[in-house]
Amino acid sequence: MPQRPTAAVEAAAYFCIAELLTNVAKHSGARSASVRVWCQAGRLLVEVRDDGVGGAVAHEGGGLAGLVDRVESIDGRLRLSSPVGGPTVVRVELPRGS
Repeated sequence: MPQRPTAAVEAAAYFCIAELLTNVAKHSGARSASVRVWCQAGRLLVEVRDDGVGGAVAHEGGGLAGLVDRVESIDGRLRLSSPVGGPTVVRVELPRGS
């Protein structure tokens, strides 16, 4: 990374990774998961992928919806792809901050 993100962005990235890996362990039935973190075009990108059963949705009041709210509160975006049968891929885009 060319420069360290702001504390708020670091905290959001950490929280997202921890919550997403917890969801993998609790709900996915996955045998494996991976985490990637990189910078691109002034954004910090986080991707969590698993080989589980899929079918994850961000329903109101659920943990994924809470992550969406947290990410959007700092001008970020969360994208979820989780077709039934898997895999599940969650990509979080956060501003790197200055």
